[in-house]
Amino acid sequence: MSEDLLAAYDQHLRGTGTPALGAWIEQDGPLLRIVGEHRGFVTGPRDLSGHDVDALIAAQVAFFGGRGEAVEWKARGHDLPHDLPDRLRAAGFVADPTETVVISGIADTPTTPPAPEGVVIRRVGREAIPAIVAMESQVWERDCGFIGDHLVGSLAAAPDRLAIFTAEAAGQVVAAGWVALGEDGVFASLWGGSTLEEWRGRGIYRSLVAVRARFAAEHGYRYLQVDASDDSRPPDHLGA
Repeated sequence: MSEDLLAAYDQHLRGTGTPALGAWIEQDGPLLRIVGEHRGFVTGPRDLSGHDVDALIAAQVAFFGGRGEAVEWKARGHDLPHDLPDRLRAAGFVADPTETVVISGIADTPTTPPAPEGVVIRRVGREAIPAIVAMESQVWERDCGFIGDHLVGSLAAAPDRLAIFTAEAAGQVVAAGWVALGEDGVFASLWGGSTLEEWRGRGIYRSLVAVRARFAAEHGYRYLQVDASDDSRPPDHLGA
């Protein structure tokens, strides 16, 4: 990633985003945290070297532990101090598989790949969320109801900044993805993309990316961002 894009990432994507309805954002020193969703979320500036990092970590563990909630600390590879991941593990956090931040200029992202034959891609609302949860649960062989809770809450909190798309075949949801529009009008983030096994390898994921890129472009956004990994299972975090 170029230094310019890395700087843009640090400027625009270090926040928490819009919390779901009923959740809220708190600040604890240099950190921001979301409270009240299915699990907590903590993020901070690139450089925490001037702070008592261990005390900050302990405070988050105590806070969310007192609420009986799991918590994710969003750590990036270029964060400082460099031993932040080691400090988090020492406090009981478990690292997810490494993800790569992928940023693409929307102008450079194809927005026209058609859906495969027999597949319909459409924007959906709250009524489709149970079917999305059922598909996600089948893909990951676990209860993914928390995804539905997040989508319902996010639609209620900021319906103009979240667009959900499904890929359907014979009346069944076979894949789904959503795009969250950042408050600053610069970055749009892609989420989801799970696809039933028998429907993989047919271009459905590519079509879902294209329709979401087109949606973001129509709303004036410059960049698409996704946290990409070979294994993008719903993660287990401290307390999960």
